[in-house]
Order: sequence, then C-alpha cells, then structure tokens
Amino acid sequence: MNTKLKLLTIALLSTVATACTVVPGGHLDDVELAENEEAFDISEQVNAKYITPKVLAELKQAEPTASVNLKLEQQVQDYNYVIGKGDVLSITVWDHPELTIPAGQFRSAGESGNVVHSDGTLFYPYIGKVKVAGLKVTEVRELITKRLARYIENPQIDVAVAAFRSKRTFVTGEVKQPAVLPITNVPMTLLDALNVTGGLSPLADWRSVTLTRNENNQTKEETLDLYALYQKGDMSQNRLIQHNDIIHVPRNDALKVFVMGDVKQPQTQVLTRAGLTLAEALNNTGGMSETTGDVSGLFVLRASTEEDKLVDVYQLDASNGAMLLLSTQFELKPLDIVYVTSAPIARWNRVIMQLLPTFTSIRYMSDTYNDFDDK
Repeated sequence: MNTKLKLLTIALLSTVATACTVVPGGHLDDVELAENEEAFDISEQVNAKYITPKVLAELKQAEPTASVNLKLEQQVQDYNYVIGKGDVLSITVWDHPELTIPAGQFRSAGESGNVVHSDGTLFYPYIGKVKVAGLKVTEVRELITKRLARYIENPQIDVAVAAFRSKRTFVTGEVKQPAVLPITNVPMTLLDALNVTGGLSPLADWRSVTLTRNENNQTKEETLDLYALYQKGDMSQNRLIQHNDIIHVPRNDALKVFVMGDVKQPQTQVLTRAGLTLAEALNNTGGMSETTGDVSGLFVLRASTEEDKLVDVYQLDASNGAMLLLSTQFELKPLDIVYVTSAPIARWNRVIMQLLPTFTSIRYMSDTYNDFDDK
C-alpha cells in the first residue's frame, strides 16, 4: 500500500470514529425502533400548560383547605367505652364498705378492683360471676344493681374502669416516642395519638401517614395527609382511633424533587413540612446558568392524575422578568422534575463542539490530498 493510500485510510478511519461521537449514547437498530415506535409515542398523553395566574388559581383550588369533620365530631359525641378482657373495674356500693374495699383502704383502685378475666367475667360478692365483657359501664352498673337488690335494699352502686388494659393502638415510625397507647374512656383521635408520642420527627413524611385497621375480619390501610391536617386545617384527615389500629409515619425518603438541566448545581431536594416552591428549588441549586440557561424554558414535569394522561408539563416563560414572580407561587409536589433548558445559542455551540473534531479530520484529509496532488 503506497503512502498516499495509507494517509487516506487513516484520515477516513479518524473521520468515521469521530462522527460516531456526534450522536452520544447507545445505538438501536432501525428495524427495532420501527417495531416499537408506538410504545414510545406519548404525545397524546402529555398535558402541557403554561404557568399563568389562571393556572395557579386552578392548582390552588385543588389544594386542601380548612374544613370540619362532622362525621368525626359525631363519633366523638357518641363514643362510649366498651369493657374488655383484662380491664379492672372499680365497683363502689355506698354504705357498704365491706363490699367496696374488701382488701384494705390503702390499696389503689387498680390493685383492689375487680379484674375482667379471660372468659369475660368478674366475681363479685353475693352475686358471683358476672358477664361484663362487651358491655358499657352504665350497663354493668344496671346489671350489678339488679342482682344485688336481692340481698341489699335499694343498693346505690357506682362503676368505673380503674385500669384500661384490654384495648390499645400502636404508633410507629418517625415519631419522637413510638409507643403502644391504651384506649380509654376518653375518645382518642389521630392527632391525640401523635401528640402523646411527642409529635413527628424531622425525618417524617407528613403526606403519607398510614392507618391500618381490621374491620369485619379484613385489614384495611388508609393513607392520610398530615400536611393538609396541620398546615391547612383539613380535619377530614383526622380519625377516631380504635382498638388494634396501627399508625405508621414513614420516612421522607420519597418526598423528593429533581432539579436538572441548565442549572449551576443539579440536585435532588427533599420536600419539608413547609413545602417547596419552584423559586426555592431553583435557588437551592444556585439558580440557572446566566450564560447558557433559557429563561423561557423552565419546565415542571408531574405525574398526571387524569386517567387518559401520563404527565402534566408546566412551562414558565420568564423572558418577561415579571413572570418570574409566579415561580414563588408554584408549589412543587413529591417526585416533580424541574428542568431548565439551554438557550438556542448554547445548544448550537454544543453541536459545533461535537462536530469540530470531524471538521478537523476532513480538513486534514483535504490538505493531504492537496499535498500529494502538488507532488
């Protein structure tokens, strides 16, 4: 092979190798792409909107607002503790101390009270075993009064629960003091249970608290939004706690927002209980690049709640500086993607930088031809 052909071969190989870098990443066969083209066409499932005052108002309406919970209020008013196995009852028969404190006056009510045994009964003098499990305190009072009336004339009886041991709820996860809380004769709501455990920890996920409950021999799990409850006053997120309920507060690992594109420091940010706006997310990354960022191309991608849509895309055109103020009112949600596009000139410069090695090789090949032609 002569020298001219060798140089030409080297130049062509260099050109082909360099040209491969113009399209970075892996390469799929054209036939394979054609067969799967429909799978990647999601244009009909994209819901695109500009961020305008009208759109912000629509999003605001979809946010939780302060509201009352009439169902919960009624449940609290109608609440009445039901005695269960293991509870200790304090039964007082007025003018009959031998029945009221048979074990001594210096013992506590829990120690000297009447324990509800595993068969749901307790023993009381004169009347023997009494089935009390499943009854309310008032029903037990009427039952014992009726039976004692055979032995004591017009008995005056008072019944109270001295120790609540039959019912409890479990509070787990990111609370300051996870605990097993007894269910008492005072109705306990979700807020009450969390307050007793010291409140939520700094790593708690406020928006995804789960309440697991057994109803009709079926386990049901409900997700509650404490952000709406605490921050917005939405009482519809509160619940009356029942026996064996499990309240779990997860970590905030899933409360992430991804900021990428032409910003100074692309990063993943965690939503706090105070929320995060688009302006805050951009500022936390150091802002978009002033030399290459496109102020008209600020995008927020969000999983759509509409059945026939896959993603909602919100675009903020901040070429008019006043519109940038809207970014302070746009609230981000978990797993949102904030993307800042590059300015057209910046994209052109990057293409030129990719093509420059190819141009250089072609120029080198052309010069080589000219040199040999001169000779």
